[in-house]
Amino acid sequence: MIAVLKRGTTPEQTEHLIAWLKNMKLDVHISSGQEVTVLGLVGDTSRVDIELLSSLEIIESVKRVSEPYKQANRKFHPNDTVIQAGNVKIGGGHFAMIAGPCSVESEEQIVGVAKDVKNFGADILRGGAFKPRTSPYAFQGLKEEGLRLLLEAKKATGLPIITEIMNIRALDLFEDVDIIQVGARNMQNFDMLQELGKTNKPILLKRGLANTLQELLMSAEYIMSEGNENIILCERGIRTYETYTRNTLDLSAVPVLHEITHLPVVVDPSHATGKSALVPSMAAAAAACGADGIMVEVHNNPACALCDGAQSITPAQFLELNRTVRAVREAIQ
Repeated sequence: MIAVLKRGTTPEQTEHLIAWLKNMKLDVHISSGQEVTVLGLVGDTSRVDIELLSSLEIIESVKRVSEPYKQANRKFHPNDTVIQAGNVKIGGGHFAMIAGPCSVESEEQIVGVAKDVKNFGADILRGGAFKPRTSPYAFQGLKEEGLRLLLEAKKATGLPIITEIMNIRALDLFEDVDIIQVGARNMQNFDMLQELGKTNKPILLKRGLANTLQELLMSAEYIMSEGNENIILCERGIRTYETYTRNTLDLSAVPVLHEITHLPVVVDPSHATGKSALVPSMAAAAAACGADGIMVEVHNNPACALCDGAQSITPAQFLELNRTVRAVREAIQ
């Protein structure tokens, strides 16, 4: 349920109303915009007498929210959420370019790529330390050592970093990580999501291989229900009948998500296509449909990469991609 307050409502009146609502065992989420203030009521709202609430002098309107996702719903939070990682903002008109290798392989590799992508326009450095792989015999990442090397790259460049968590028991290792990534395979690892909700870290939540947008938002709701509202959604392709590309990039998800949620949305064309030649055009298309950021895999020598070299572009290619994406964004603004 949401209650829209009338313009001119004083802070004292708002506090009194919130205290009354909380006395009914409801959680109250406040969204203060330039035009209106919205109170989102979460819990057993059957206790609320809508007619009584609507009759209050400070209430403009009251309506029930039928969608199962409440806190992620734009009705609860009409204005775009802006997520900050270091000095970088994502959402609400702020665009972030996220780039780096699929896996951290060595200090020379990650620091070298980090310096290149920073010089060529990246805002955030990505890199995998813990790697989810289909085969148990494939390279699983450098784990704790990979995190240490990623932090060395952060020191060398000043770029905020994002990396994936595979097991919530490793959460303590992520203290100095700026954005924690939840991969597609863990999108519905609800125990992990709830634990991440108890942190105040920005969380990048990737859409699962065969999940609907509502399921993605319900996963975000698990995090938000524990108090962490710093969530970035990521479209990274879904599994369809098509086999030419690694996945099918659902770009329609971007405007749909912007319509139904206030959370920022980034696109990962590397995992979606699985082919480096397709990454630049899909990155441009993602910018054209209004994405709040692009996340691409960049490796200094893709042919020798220990993981996902086929979908990785070189630093020089990233420079051209970044120029194209910026031009597209300027054209549509």
